[in-house]
Amino acid sequence: MRLALAQLDVVVGDLDGNVERIGQAIGEATAAHADLVVFPELAVTGYPPEDLLLRPGFVRAARRAVDEIARGCTDTVALVGAPALDRDLSNAAFVCAGGRVAGIYRKHFLPNYGVFDEHRYFAPGRDLVLLGLGEVLVGPTICEDLWQPGPPATDLALAGAMLLVNLSASPFHVGKAEDREEMLVTRARDNAVYIAFCNLVGGQDELVFDGHSVVLDDEGEVIARAPGFEEALLVVDLDPTEVVGRRLRDVRRRELERSRGGAPIATTIELASPRAPAESVAPAVAAFAPELEQMRLALGLGLRDYVGKNGFSDVVIGISGGIDSAVTAAIAVDALGPDRVHTVSMPSRYSSEGTRDDARRVSEHLGVGFRELPIQTVVETFDAALGGLEGLAAENLQARIRGTMLMALSNTHGWLVLATGNKSEMAVGYSTLYGDMVGGYALLKDVFKTDVFRLARHLNERAGRELIPVTTIERPPTAELRADQRDDQSLPAYDELDRVLEAYVELDRSREELLEQFDPTVVEKTLSLVDCAEYKRRQAAPGVKLRPRAFGRDWRTPITNHWRG
Repeated sequence: MRLALAQLDVVVGDLDGNVERIGQAIGEATAAHADLVVFPELAVTGYPPEDLLLRPGFVRAARRAVDEIARGCTDTVALVGAPALDRDLSNAAFVCAGGRVAGIYRKHFLPNYGVFDEHRYFAPGRDLVLLGLGEVLVGPTICEDLWQPGPPATDLALAGAMLLVNLSASPFHVGKAEDREEMLVTRARDNAVYIAFCNLVGGQDELVFDGHSVVLDDEGEVIARAPGFEEALLVVDLDPTEVVGRRLRDVRRRELERSRGGAPIATTIELASPRAPAESVAPAVAAFAPELEQMRLALGLGLRDYVGKNGFSDVVIGISGGIDSAVTAAIAVDALGPDRVHTVSMPSRYSSEGTRDDARRVSEHLGVGFRELPIQTVVETFDAALGGLEGLAAENLQARIRGTMLMALSNTHGWLVLATGNKSEMAVGYSTLYGDMVGGYALLKDVFKTDVFRLARHLNERAGRELIPVTTIERPPTAELRADQRDDQSLPAYDELDRVLEAYVELDRSREELLEQFDPTVVEKTLSLVDCAEYKRRQAAPGVKLRPRAFGRDWRTPITNHWRG
């Protein structure tokens, strides 16, 4: 049989646009003589549609969209993800064939951890479905169904499935694609079954879906893999009936079936037999990109889709001459092009000649529009009106004036302001509300400071030239809000800080565990800062989720909270 996996970038709520995109992919798959084309989870509505699913009109419109797709599906079979409403709402895969909906599979396991909240919207399915394509029996599953080591995957295999297909919307974090594929290898081997995993691609608010759709044989060997972070139609020729021989030799399945009192009951939907293609398709196996390149690609995709899907054209960045704003600008140019990126330097009397020069240089290296708007006279006017400010109030005033100027440019030109703060700063509250936190999107929100430096070097190496000045990379980090200021006067050194933050924020290590592993002074200071900064984080702009646990959807710590542990 010939299988196609349609790795698409759809838009949440854009039913008409998604139907058009799905229809185009069905046409491409039909032209490629595919017998079955598989789409990502909830491809019709986009993922996650969240509380749109609580609106009956939206659910009804989604079903009409599925019917429209099915009417155009006459020469191939399509598995399309959409919500299904009967007694209750289900996360479903619709079997579209012969110009109609020939059957529905409903997702069994509903994730309710991390960024997922599916129990809020869906009822779990219970039934098993098999698609009969001639001699080939195909078992549809949806995302979490295959993450579980037992049913429904084991039940479908026992019921005769030779190929398990998985409609998925599996969001990215660093290392996720490789770990996910290792899990799929285990499922293929344990169930003596071919597996085809079709993942969503694209950015949706804070989430990025990385694609990397893949097909594996029953030994867990990769037959074909789609590239990451871009749309693709992965077409591959398979003979899943080859699993029969292995199953005859593998007595474990018989023992499992015997222990369960017989084979599971599944509804079989008989469809057209596979057509013998005139020529075989050479399988494509895209390589996984290295870690830093995956980070660059994810950040660029998340930004590009956030800007495009929300109707913005250009972005503006407060460029300070520091590493964070330089990396933000470089990735923005990579994602959007230089003509759509604008930088603004807003020096005060504390801004050094070196950072002012670097702000101009990075803008020139990137080929973006640059303007310098000194703020000292504005600071003095505010200061006089307020009767003179000192200390932190005087420092934050500068940041807030810069934020006001950026928002004024945003309102004037329709530019989206990109906040430039990183995860280390966000974690400990080393930022100014309504100042440097101003913005519609915080690109580096989930990037530790140490990784910002790594990304800067990677961007220069990849470009083969100095996009980000070496002086910017090598200069000790500073906010330049007072004379001779450096970040390490207020915070632990970033290499120490980031290790503690990773253990505390992402791994939920307790204070006692951290004190055993790290410098106690660094631990106590870090935890105190993190716990006291929640009110700031709640007011931060959304940004790309890049790590296993990100501030935002992943992190639900109360603001009013007296627990310190």
